[in-house]
Amino acid sequence: MKLLLLGGVLVGLGLLGFFWMRPIHAMVPNSLYEAPLSPIDGSKGSWKPYKGKVLLIVNVASKCGYTSQYGGLESLYQAHKDKGLVVMGFPSNDFMFQEPGTDEEIVTFCRTQYDVTFPLFKKSKVRGNPINPIYAFLTSKDKNPEFSGGISWNFNKFLVNRSGKVIARFGSGVSPNDPQLLQAIQTALAAK
Repeated sequence: MKLLLLGGVLVGLGLLGFFWMRPIHAMVPNSLYEAPLSPIDGSKGSWKPYKGKVLLIVNVASKCGYTSQYGGLESLYQAHKDKGLVVMGFPSNDFMFQEPGTDEEIVTFCRTQYDVTFPLFKKSKVRGNPINPIYAFLTSKDKNPEFSGGISWNFNKFLVNRSGKVIARFGSGVSPNDPQLLQAIQTALAAK
């Protein structure tokens, strides 16, 4: 009897884990621009300022071995924003609790430590449930089969062209001044 009860508990926990970890397909928007956008300052989010721009979407964290990439991302933004590049930072605490701060603390850290001026958005989940719908779209096998798959760590980078299509994906170890990333950005900026 105890074995049967234990087996039932394990099956129940397995099912609970399955439903908790599975992606919520209903939350995957049809396009990037259909996902809700929540600026970190609490203002009303809109994709209007970003449509027609090349976007570098990055999940960021302030207590990570890659945190110094904030400086490189800001330099990249400053060097190419007049050509149409927007770096978009999405803080997340999904990896070893490396973004424990509040939205206000994140903004203060980014501005005082790295002079970040590129847009930052409210802290959210980039994996698991409830996943930020932007990341549900970016990692969806149905919407982006070539670049799908879960986020591996902080500072994963998605390059999105002017029409909202994901055209490249780079891992955490790819720095903002990596030649392949720079080439992909320059090619995307040159396309009209």
